[in-house]
Amino acid sequence: MSQDTASQAVQDFLTRATGSFIDGAFLSEGNARDVLDPSTGKPLTQVAEGDAALADRAVALTKESFEDGRWSSMTPAARERILLRFADLLEANADELAQIETLNQGKSINIARGVDVGFSIDFIRYMAGWTTKLEGSTREVSIGMPEGAKFNVYTLRQPIGVVAAIVPWNFPMMIALWKLVPALAAGCTVVLKPASETPLSVLRLAELAIEAGVPKGVFNVVLGSGSTVGTRLSEHPDVKKVTFTGSTEIGKQIGHAAVEHMAHFSLELGGKNPMLVLEDADVEKAVNGALMGGLINQGQVCAAASRFYVHRSIHDAFCEQLAKAVDSMHAGPGIDPDAQVNPLVSKRQQDSVQGYIDRARDQGAKVHVGNKVPTEGFYVSPTVVSGATHDMEIAREEVFGPVLTVIAFDDEEDALKMVNDSDLGLAASLWTESLSKAMAMTPRIEAGTVWVNTHVTLDPAMPFGGLKMSGIGKEFGPEAVNAYTELKSICIAY
Repeated sequence: MSQDTASQAVQDFLTRATGSFIDGAFLSEGNARDVLDPSTGKPLTQVAEGDAALADRAVALTKESFEDGRWSSMTPAARERILLRFADLLEANADELAQIETLNQGKSINIARGVDVGFSIDFIRYMAGWTTKLEGSTREVSIGMPEGAKFNVYTLRQPIGVVAAIVPWNFPMMIALWKLVPALAAGCTVVLKPASETPLSVLRLAELAIEAGVPKGVFNVVLGSGSTVGTRLSEHPDVKKVTFTGSTEIGKQIGHAAVEHMAHFSLELGGKNPMLVLEDADVEKAVNGALMGGLINQGQVCAAASRFYVHRSIHDAFCEQLAKAVDSMHAGPGIDPDAQVNPLVSKRQQDSVQGYIDRARDQGAKVHVGNKVPTEGFYVSPTVVSGATHDMEIAREEVFGPVLTVIAFDDEEDALKMVNDSDLGLAASLWTESLSKAMAMTPRIEAGTVWVNTHVTLDPAMPFGGLKMSGIGKEFGPEAVNAYTELKSICIAY
């Protein structure tokens, strides 16, 4: 898909989206950067990237919009109605948003429509409801002095203030909304930095937010590199909360920067997510789960299944069915709804994933490369790696690509030890037909989310976030909105 074949609405957007979106308008100041089409590797459009000075301006405006109460002083019901209108506008512009996401990120238009846009609409409507349901509580206390005094104690949840949100390139629009909408529901104001590779859909969201009724200056978008804009937002003393999705390495840096000025922070970081397939599992169901859970968005999913521990009795059948499936997958650009293999986001990501595959082959693993992919663009064939061992790089590091690494096991306790033998703990899945084993083993798996007989299935009501080096904090459920509030205690003597 090219700009010329996009809808007229998308072409019009690409013409006006010149750079950062500040105080309700696009800015064209800054250094020009090409935004590439991953299916061709050629420029799609060009935007102006900002710098630390622009980040400072955006934070100052976002702080002003919080302090003057143009958003936080609205009644909760008024904010809820605006967020619901925002969801309605996403629904009304759904195909335009899906095309923008596919053009810029490379993913299947089917995923863009059903997940990036469809799930996001449901998410906004769910989170909008929390605007009117934030609550404190009264507490019974036993304060003994001064003698004879009585006390009334209660708690308040108040918006935390200016939020800096830094989002990745794999689901740029959806993950931006995961951060933006709970923050707005809590009454905060937001300055957001999208990934340099994928700024477009977030810029369209900023326009739609204004159209929905979010006051100018409440939600601002600053384009720029992570090393300049991202760093400045993380360390800015007027930012009261930093929320980041990305690599563990960068997440640690952001957390350290936030702590320096005692800002709150939440980090949704990397995952090397296991899929544990027991001897009694339904092989066909497990293979389908591996394909969906491991290859959705070409494996560029933080919670994607990437290491598969399969009981030796069904290992060969599992690998054979995986290999047969990847051999039949048709490759093409994301706009082709029949294409099951789409490009990765960038040349850098393509080279990184291919490097992992080549090194696995060099280390003695059996590498089965699926159907051929186009030479133009940033494609990598879906690949099944078998004969791997638990200590290989391909089994321990986050590849973030369409690579399924299968390891045989004989003993369930040994398999569980391998599942947990990782610094990361974002998600995992267990495949078994035994309710007893599911109930006994899921509490022992060290991951923030554990699925049984499914993988990468999310819901706005189900908290999502990692353990260990996979992060701090949760994205969904009431926990997400509460994370953008301060809990204050009020003690009244009478």
